[in-house]
Amino acid sequence: MSNENKTRYSDEELQEFKDIIEKKLESARSELSYLQEQISNSDNGTNDTVNKFNGIEDGVDSMEKEYLTQMASRQIQFIKHLENALIRIQNKTYGICRETGKLISKERLRAVPHATLSIEAKMAKDRK
Repeated sequence: MSNENKTRYSDEELQEFKDIIEKKLESARSELSYLQEQISNSDNGTNDTVNKFNGIEDGVDSMEKEYLTQMASRQIQFIKHLENALIRIQNKTYGICRETGKLISKERLRAVPHATLSIEAKMAKDRK
C-alpha cells in the first residue's frame, strides 16, 4: 500500500522508528552527560594562581563554558524532541504531518526521527 492511502504507519514500522529513536536518545544522553561533565570540570581550574594572563584565560574559559552550555542546551532540546516522538509512537500518531495530516516519508523520518512536518510543509513554512 502506498503512503498516499495510509493514514498511519503500521505497528511494525512504528517499532522500527522506535528503535532508531531509542538509539539516538542513548547517544544524545551520553553526549549531554559528557558536556555537563566538561562544564563542571571547567569550574575546577587553577583560578587561585596569579599570573598576568589571567584576564585572557578567564575570558577564554568563560567563552568555552558558554559554548559548552549552549551545546548542552541544544542537546536537552533534542532529547525532548526525541522523547516526544516516542510518545507519538505510543499514541500511534507518529509520522503524521502536523500541518497536512499526511504521512511524513520514511526517508525523512529515518534522517530526522523527531520530525513533525513533511518536507512539503517544512518547505512551505521556510518560504514564509
